[in-house]
Amino acid sequence: MTMIHAKTALLPEGWADDVAVRLQAGRITEVRQGVKAAGQLDCLLPAVANLHSHMFQRAMAGMTEFRSAGQDSFWTWRSLMYRFLDRLTPEDVQAIAAMVMVEMAEAGYGAVAEFHYLHHGVNGARYGDLAEMTARIAAAAAETGLGLTHLPVLYERGGCDGRALTAGQLRFGNTPDQFADLWAAAGTVLRALPADTVLGVAPHSLRAASPEGLRLAEGLSAQTPLHIHVAEQTAEVTEVQAATGARPVQWLLENHAVSARWCLIHATQMLPAETEGLARSGAVAGLCPITEANLGDGIFDGARYLGAGGALGIGSDSNVRISLSEELRLLEYAQRLGLRARAVMAREGQSVGRVLYDAAARGGAQAAGRAAGAIAAGNWGDLVALECSGPDLAASTGDMILDTFIFARDDRVVSDVWSAGRHIVQSGRHAAREAITARYAQTVSRLRAAL
Repeated sequence: MTMIHAKTALLPEGWADDVAVRLQAGRITEVRQGVKAAGQLDCLLPAVANLHSHMFQRAMAGMTEFRSAGQDSFWTWRSLMYRFLDRLTPEDVQAIAAMVMVEMAEAGYGAVAEFHYLHHGVNGARYGDLAEMTARIAAAAAETGLGLTHLPVLYERGGCDGRALTAGQLRFGNTPDQFADLWAAAGTVLRALPADTVLGVAPHSLRAASPEGLRLAEGLSAQTPLHIHVAEQTAEVTEVQAATGARPVQWLLENHAVSARWCLIHATQMLPAETEGLARSGAVAGLCPITEANLGDGIFDGARYLGAGGALGIGSDSNVRISLSEELRLLEYAQRLGLRARAVMAREGQSVGRVLYDAAARGGAQAAGRAAGAIAAGNWGDLVALECSGPDLAASTGDMILDTFIFARDDRVVSDVWSAGRHIVQSGRHAAREAITARYAQTVSRLRAAL
């Protein structure tokens, strides 16, 4: 049993002072107000679940910021990524994943949904254990204590026309039947992790998963999260529309029972009717503003989507930069640049920071299939504490704390993080940072020297 005391905390009913939270067996068992105690934390928030990550891409950060022949784009970046991943061993993936999880925890994330598509060896050679790469992600989660929703990815083809996978995609590829076996093997591996671990499923996209494969993935488990990339690039929209007669989000809404278990990643290329339809479905829009900006994806129609009651969450995708506050800041700033307005995502009686943080906490938990996202009895103890002794935050109360954190400060004010009650960050640092950073540095040095 653990007791956490905070001078102020964001509860489901709003801000409260002198809050005591009891944790037992990883869950919140009691929340009380008006309890003063020695050693109170400054500000306690529900920790956000990072709903979309490709951990191995973290090791590429800083390697693709140059212009190739012609105009650089998502597609030229993808070609560079394929060349890089051909050098990754299972040991490399584990070292990179552990570093990513440490950085996520120190940024204030309480869990991560890993969109995991690097399944096989170079040129598609199968490992003796189908779940070899899943085991490496699981090992990193065990070492760092960060909550994990694991999403094995079905990747069948090179495009909507059924063309074969390219050399760079062979490490991802499976037939639907092969994928079902891999998914089951992943479930076996994950049983060794704590009880808050979740196994979901992820048909990669309408380009890479056939209609038959998508139905198989959807039926593997009727309850667990289902994530899919959708409408990230205009070329993707054009390809799907040519093959199906409908735009990607439109086609999904018309042909599948898109519901609260679904998370549609990116969705930066939607018409207003698609935006409003996605909001009505109850699915989560999985937004990754830093990666979407880095890759030139476009701007999500956030104002319209929230106005229609849509659920959204935040992910770090390529992990080119891992920062919860910056993801939220860029989400709002992109709206302002697109609409030439201010405080676009604010709502009646709630500031921009409050709206964004509440949405990310709720939507991340929903997308991760995780009982979290609020400081409430019965939820997992996913909590983050902010240090408010600096001149900006010391003078802030209520929603202004979140506005200052997101727009005026950064993740360095994160002091403590709990994931399902595991106290993984203290005084701003993860307990295993030193050893994990040293291993990661050796891995990246070797990989970059080989390019």
